[in-house]
Amino acid sequence: MLASMKVVDLTLTLGPDTVMWPGAPQPTAETVLTIADHGFYNRLITFVEHSGTHFDAPCHMVEGQQSVDQIDPAKLVAPVAVIDISAEIGDDADGVLTAEQLAAWEAKHGRVPQGAAVFLRTGWEDRIGDKVAYMNDGGPLRFPGFGPEAARILVDERGAVGLGIDTLGIDAGNNEAFVVHRTISHAKGLWHLENLTNLKLLPPQGAIVFVGVLKLENGSGGPARVLALVP
Repeated sequence: MLASMKVVDLTLTLGPDTVMWPGAPQPTAETVLTIADHGFYNRLITFVEHSGTHFDAPCHMVEGQQSVDQIDPAKLVAPVAVIDISAEIGDDADGVLTAEQLAAWEAKHGRVPQGAAVFLRTGWEDRIGDKVAYMNDGGPLRFPGFGPEAARILVDERGAVGLGIDTLGIDAGNNEAFVVHRTISHAKGLWHLENLTNLKLLPPQGAIVFVGVLKLENGSGGPARVLALVP
């Protein structure tokens, strides 16, 4: 099977310059052991759970929902539906996936399969090196996201296991109530992936995603290595 697939890495490199949610500390790395002095190399790494390309467990914003270590591992391997609205979004930092756009995508590419991870490509992955363009750094947060109506269809009617996006968050940056997080997605036990990259390299349907998130006890999330197998 692997001979007929290519592996696409959807993960940003995690380091001291990684783009972070405003107010969150940057990741740090301190070398504590060296090959020259100790015979092996080791570092002490410090980061908040939601750093870089990362996983949101349902308990992130909904009390009593599952933490990272409680997630069924079968839900971390899933077919992927990639909805690309980058052309429609353009430079609109407040744009969202609408129910009409979802319907148009399904008319062209087929129904989102039950149990899929649904990744939204807004084009913001191409802005990651510019914090102003990526998140309106220094001002109110602005970046595209999932619209509530489309998210409800994906969660309630399509049975998605997770949502992913190439921006800082599943909800649009100007949605301060985090409606998709709190009342639609996490409330139904879905996980999220944020700050994805290379979504442009995935087909609309046919890829499989593997989510390698740290199995942190009581974790609200964690940095993840996200790999897609593409036919």
